[in-house]
Amino acid sequence: MARAETAVASPHRLGFFATLRGDTWWVEPALTGFGMLVFFGWLTVSIFLDKWAFEIGPYISPVFEPKLFGAKDSVFISPALIVLVGPIPFRATCYYYRRAYYRSWFLSPPACAVGDASRKYRGETALPFWFNNLHRFAMYIALVFVPILWYGALRSFYNSDEIIDGKAVETGFGIGLGSVFLVVNAFLLMMYTFSCHSLRHWVGGGLNCFSCSAWTRTRKRLWDRITVWNAQHRLWAWTSLIWIVATDIYIRLVANGNISDPNTWGF
Repeated sequence: MARAETAVASPHRLGFFATLRGDTWWVEPALTGFGMLVFFGWLTVSIFLDKWAFEIGPYISPVFEPKLFGAKDSVFISPALIVLVGPIPFRATCYYYRRAYYRSWFLSPPACAVGDASRKYRGETALPFWFNNLHRFAMYIALVFVPILWYGALRSFYNSDEIIDGKAVETGFGIGLGSVFLVVNAFLLMMYTFSCHSLRHWVGGGLNCFSCSAWTRTRKRLWDRITVWNAQHRLWAWTSLIWIVATDIYIRLVANGNISDPNTWGF
């Protein structure tokens, strides 16, 4: 009679970076952390670069939209600081970005089934991570910026401030590559906002019955649509982040004479 053999798993060690995974699990958190450092780092620096021109003709960098005042002499005062009171907290407390920077920057945990860097799990009950619980309120402010960015994008098709022979001349409607940048930027930031987990819950959460009235049925249809967008929230998060940086850099290069913008106005 054959002897039964029992498979014995190798002992699992505990501790930081301890894992039985054999794949290159570290690639994603490393690339994610580097990407966030580059793009968020640029936006942080850009806020204080108001002396480096950020507008030309009908174009204004979305980092400074809406422009509440011009450049200031003080390095600590920038028109972008007030504008970003809404978008910065919204991204910083975003469910996707929380997962991303917890894994990439705080290594808590760096990946599934990989040892955590922290010794004691406290969730988001301690400062400063407690502020992540305010994400829903940051969402309300971020929603205000959706029409503001679309206004800036549509305004980029009308040039009323071109200087010709030392005089301001209204040159009317037109289109340039900067207009395309701004329209795509407004669309991506809108989709990032509309695919938010909190917005999805705000629209369809807290209901015991989806079909009990015309109002709840409408909320259900909207909830279904946002659910589809929400499934791609990571895609919208990265494309909107990369594109706003690209748009900011492009408009600055045009405004400072480093490159030319192909447009119908001729500036």
